[in-house]
Amino acid sequence: MAVYTLYSTWGCHLCEEAESLLFTAGIAEQTQVLDIIDDEQLLARFRVHIPVLAGTDQQGNETLIYWPFTAAQLQHWLKDTK
Repeated sequence: MAVYTLYSTWGCHLCEEAESLLFTAGIAEQTQVLDIIDDEQLLARFRVHIPVLAGTDQQGNETLIYWPFTAAQLQHWLKDTK
């Protein structure tokens, strides 16, 4: 089973929209939500990009999908991460 990480922060309405798409896609329970504010490296990496969803592709490489993404784009991305 694939595991995903949603890089987010509290009070981010775009992050809430992304989380809603994760529920619709059926992967919310497989997704850990990390608040980038709690980690200097994550904050430096994703500060202006959140929400960002991370997964692992079939070759074991990290793959990211940056907001804005639609339900269709998310489904396409998910096919490459399972």
